[in-house]
Amino acid sequence: MKALPLLLLFFWQAAAPSNTAERAYFLYQRSIVPTAPGLNCAVLDADVFAHSGASLKDLRLFPQTAQAREIPYAVTLSEPIQPDAEPARVLNLGLRNGVLSFDLAMPRRPYTDVVLSLAGQDYIASATVTGIDATGESGASNPGGTRLGEFTLFDLTSQHLSRSSTLPLQESSFPFLHIDLIASAAPGTRRFDPNPQMVLGASVPPSREAQSVYTLASETRTLTQRGRQTVARFPLPERVPVERVTFVLSPQFRGNFTRDVAISDHPADTTNAAGETVSGSIFRVHLAQSGREIDQQRLSIPATLGSNLQSAAEVEITVDNGDDQPLPIAAVLLEMRQRRLCFDAPSTAPLTLFYGEPTLPSPIYDFARTVSLTNQIPVARVGPEQKNPVYTPRPDTRAFTERHPEVIWVAFLGVVCILAVVAIRSSRHLPR
Repeated sequence: MKALPLLLLFFWQAAAPSNTAERAYFLYQRSIVPTAPGLNCAVLDADVFAHSGASLKDLRLFPQTAQAREIPYAVTLSEPIQPDAEPARVLNLGLRNGVLSFDLAMPRRPYTDVVLSLAGQDYIASATVTGIDATGESGASNPGGTRLGEFTLFDLTSQHLSRSSTLPLQESSFPFLHIDLIASAAPGTRRFDPNPQMVLGASVPPSREAQSVYTLASETRTLTQRGRQTVARFPLPERVPVERVTFVLSPQFRGNFTRDVAISDHPADTTNAAGETVSGSIFRVHLAQSGREIDQQRLSIPATLGSNLQSAAEVEITVDNGDDQPLPIAAVLLEMRQRRLCFDAPSTAPLTLFYGEPTLPSPIYDFARTVSLTNQIPVARVGPEQKNPVYTPRPDTRAFTERHPEVIWVAFLGVVCILAVVAIRSSRHLPR
């Protein structure tokens, strides 16, 4: 019986696992060449996400010297440095001699675009915008101000085109904007009478300089027709994030259009019903109507796809052409917000980024807490992905029982059998 505890102890004992980042155990590598000594950032592409461990936990950066230690790093995510769209309060709204005039109380930050919420359809409007430095209690009190420009707004619903109510300003920070809006019916439509009820509100998105930067995740130039729909399909590797879809049109195409778009994804090897769908629209309007030049387009749709975070996914993008001719789409791009690997380079000598070792835990560095990472940091040059020429699979150093869990059950059954035999024999010697 003394051998039994020793046998169980043998099954449970474990060799200490090795979690050190040894270069030979990484499947992939690529060179990174710093632009200058000191802080540098390298833009990560989709291959790094597809071939590394979850949350990029196995990224390791080494000098090319064999005995050198790994270099600490931090991974950054491009995101707006300002809040999402903020409201702008409408003041002093009124109609004077056919002109809609009102003031906007703007957020206390720089801004570029201002999006007006306007009721009605089939109109073309001219908006004259003036920046005001100070106001009285009743609104804009400086009749002069700084003229910021005249902009064309429109709704061309009856022409099966889009609408736009965005004022594309240069970056400004005036606390108030004064707007004079003159609206008239679009050609070929009934009379349009502007009134104060047309102005429903306004919002201010992040300035263009403060918006997210995107990196290509996947691209296809192969599109098919399915009835009235143009269809693009993508296989998306596991863990590759997607946050925007962009359409590239043939450079020879100059037509006006608006199209509804549906973006769906689902885990690979499942039905389409198992995924999610994001909808949006793209448009281009380039024409002259009512003596005004209109030149606007939107060819990107925000689309955060979730199923690809857990497994490989299949993405389908459909463009509904209705009764119109299919658009001459040259390419469809899946894009992700830019991720950068930032580090302190000892010199301009090339470094090597290793990944593809999913058993490694995430590194713990103090680097991110001790430096300020901004968009002005020099961008390092990243080489193409390569297989590690000295790759060797990491030896399995788990405990014997972790590698062979069935042995535990065999041992337990053996113990139960032995105890049963002991109990039966002991019962025979009990007094009757």
